[in-house]
Amino acid sequence: MGCGDCSRISRLVSKIIFSNYGFCHCCEQAVRFTAAEPWFRDHYICTECGSIPRERALAWAVEHFFPDWRRATIHESSPIERGISPKLKKHCQNYIASQFFPGVKSGVEHQGWRCENLESLSFAGNSIDLHISQDVMEHIFKPDLAFREIARTLRPGGMHIFTVPLVNKSEPTEVCAKIGADGAVEHLLDPEYHGSPVSEQGALVTRRWGYDICDYIFRHSGLFTQIIYLDTLELGIRAEYIEVLVTIKSKILDAGSGEQVSNPGPTKPVASRFFNPVAWLKKTGSKGELSGRIGKQKVEP
Repeated sequence: MGCGDCSRISRLVSKIIFSNYGFCHCCEQAVRFTAAEPWFRDHYICTECGSIPRERALAWAVEHFFPDWRRATIHESSPIERGISPKLKKHCQNYIASQFFPGVKSGVEHQGWRCENLESLSFAGNSIDLHISQDVMEHIFKPDLAFREIARTLRPGGMHIFTVPLVNKSEPTEVCAKIGADGAVEHLLDPEYHGSPVSEQGALVTRRWGYDICDYIFRHSGLFTQIIYLDTLELGIRAEYIEVLVTIKSKILDAGSGEQVSNPGPTKPVASRFFNPVAWLKKTGSKGELSGRIGKQKVEP
């Protein structure tokens, strides 16, 4: 944790409106969680590592859906200096961190970072075990290409575990900005910017995603996605827009060769799969308040 995080934590702790003790999956220790503002998504912090709820939810999901991550080849797009990113960098030998710099070719080092454009990754096919992104996919101009590239580069059995604010919930996803025919940004809604680790201006929001993101990913990549919703104070996970999404590149055993090949995707309408936290709690005997979104969505190929 850097000095900036320490001063941030000190300021916030001085005017606490809520606090509790629990376990943080980012720094993997018993901690105190505090909030100095009612908007928990940005202000309900771990006093040890400075992580916020969505980062802890992501860390939980990585541990439970990809427990062998320490020996995996992991690519994280746009990592930050807190949350799960330092943990991955420290404990995963094959951890690849990248940032996106417009105009710089994917795979090229720039300003001390490897540049990777999610719409056109430099990685070979079937070379990455786990892609991780934190609130990145709402800033992509061509997310169809990004999800397709993630699917291409994942090894069979690999996953994309990520957070993205599903602000439209049950309403259809809205396109906020796009690249016009002349190459300039065309704003379809009032411009909105989020913080960026490499840009003072911030990152422009291009999509206001809804739960239909699962259908979108399937249509453009052929991969199924689960939405995980956690609400457990014991793990410091409570906030709005807290969902973690897990996209899986499944394995199919080829009857002729005995080799595992990636799922080419179904050829008729199927049902999206959603994580069932109630069943998970009963199966594992885990403690904590955990609520889930359970249901099915019809998707078109």
